[in-house]
Amino acid sequence: MPLLGNEPSGTVETMEELFAIAAAMEQEAIAGYASLAGRMRKEGRHDLAAVFEKLVEEESGHLGNVAYWSQRTTGKAPDPSAVRWSLDPTFDDEGTSLVAPELISAYRAFSIAVRNEERAFAFWTYLASRSPSTQLREAAEQMAREELTHVATLRRERRRAFHLQREAMSGEARQWSLAALEERLSALLSARAAGDVKAPAGAMLANLSAEASARASALTRHPLSPAPAPAFASLEPAVLETPQALSEALLDAYLDLAERLPDEAGRDRAQTHAARILDCISALRMGG
Repeated sequence: MPLLGNEPSGTVETMEELFAIAAAMEQEAIAGYASLAGRMRKEGRHDLAAVFEKLVEEESGHLGNVAYWSQRTTGKAPDPSAVRWSLDPTFDDEGTSLVAPELISAYRAFSIAVRNEERAFAFWTYLASRSPSTQLREAAEQMAREELTHVATLRRERRRAFHLQREAMSGEARQWSLAALEERLSALLSARAAGDVKAPAGAMLANLSAEASARASALTRHPLSPAPAPAFASLEPAVLETPQALSEALLDAYLDLAERLPDEAGRDRAQTHAARILDCISALRMGG
């Protein structure tokens, strides 16, 4: 089950259990998106908060449908105690709760939602194939069809977000090179060091700035790739404003190059740069 990672550890034996599982999955998604919405509001990304709040609204509607179906079929609301086995999480925010908000876009948010619904579809398809009765199989198949409908809806939203993002993207943002972005990172770190009143922290930031400048010089002399890294094809201007966001974008680019460059020497260089950028991110998180 590639979409799920692991096969469900049990099977559904009763309709009560089926509805309890469905409700738990919807509640998990609601909690996940609500947490992301709260973080985006706290970080000032009200546009993305609205996207995640829309996803909360969608999942809440799905939960209401499950509750209605359960009441109509079993005469009661979904009961969590009906689940006899441990459910593996089907919701995954894919690190969105940890990365800098500047690296997140509406397109990425809807992409996460699409993949979550695809995992839910795979889950119900798997359970349907192993249901012990016709009634349970048909109910699980109906759940899978519902999830597939959600996938289609979210894919339309994702396409819309992609086109809006592409229209808003400036040509300059797509032309950044690794060397230029390392120079930009060096400047951001230098400015942060100058404004830090704590001597140890200021010295650390100054060292990180010097390392970024050295990487920029090396990349100017010997570029890793003749073309911009794919990670920069959707780079938003806000990423250029904070050292942590820019560091994470550079890390994505170096890790991508470490996997796809044709020569071993180039891959090794990309991995080395990625390791240094990861050190930079860790230092910034600890108080830089």
